[in-house]
Amino acid sequence: MFQLFLMTLSGYKPVSILFPMAGVGAGISHSYVTIFDVKVVITPLHLVGKRSLMLGNDSLFINRIIKIMEFELTLQIAAILFAVALVAGFIDSIAGGGGLLTIPALMWAGLPPTVALGTNKLQACGGSFFASWYFVRKGLVDLKSVKLALICAFIGAALGTVLVQLVDTKVLELMLPFLILAIGCYFLFSKKISEDDKHQVLTPTAFAFTAALGVGLYDGFFGPGTGSFFALAFVSLAGFGLAKATAHAKLLNFSTNIASLIFFALGGKVIWLLGLVMLAGQAIGATLGSRLVVTKGTKIIKPLVVTMSLAMSFKLLATQYQLF
Repeated sequence: MFQLFLMTLSGYKPVSILFPMAGVGAGISHSYVTIFDVKVVITPLHLVGKRSLMLGNDSLFINRIIKIMEFELTLQIAAILFAVALVAGFIDSIAGGGGLLTIPALMWAGLPPTVALGTNKLQACGGSFFASWYFVRKGLVDLKSVKLALICAFIGAALGTVLVQLVDTKVLELMLPFLILAIGCYFLFSKKISEDDKHQVLTPTAFAFTAALGVGLYDGFFGPGTGSFFALAFVSLAGFGLAKATAHAKLLNFSTNIASLIFFALGGKVIWLLGLVMLAGQAIGATLGSRLVVTKGTKIIKPLVVTMSLAMSFKLLATQYQLF
């Protein structure tokens, strides 16, 4: 239980955790001890208030954490990450691709890549939830009709998260920039992209077991461009208009985000406090973006999807070939 507390608090095995000695008189020495590879400050029980964890005859003072791991969460960093998440939530609710902003921002703050990905999933869950909730309230989404698709997307993401640990992702990494670029071209040139629903190619059940499961698997396995893949599937296979497709894509993306978050959390790869700060920004941005989807529809969605597809393709190619 003690280990679970520390790992949940920090998100992964930290280098050190320093606790403030508020209320402790000057000149009193404190001992340091390593527990589960975590360096903590131990102070005698009579010097600590009620907020403590018993540790034999001593107590671990946990009134307020000053520094965790290899980075310090200052007010300035929190404000910057909140603002980045707000912008990302706005973009994500319309076209996807918000991770292009949030993941680099988290790594800039000092998080290792896997922890950045896990924490990013937490804040992404907030954005996709609030966007989905807004779309449901406005009648763009019928929850009953996509219930099976939600379940299949969740299962797919869970399987993908496990599968990525077992297979080489190199081939997908090489193909992905061109796949996302193709999506951008489809949205740019296809005459099927409109506000009106078209003839559906697949029944809701068939869609759930093919498109929803497949894109969910991809999201758990790799991730970038998931919202665009879902939107493309709803337009081309379910026959939805673009605004309706975007709304349903965000709902399924929420399902896959939850599945991935569970696995990241179980692996201790989520920094909850930081993720919740960004989640608040995501919630605001996603709500604002969702309103534009409802009021502007294709006029705002189409150009932003094309722009974000180009940006994601360039970012992936630049990473592969180390252009910067």
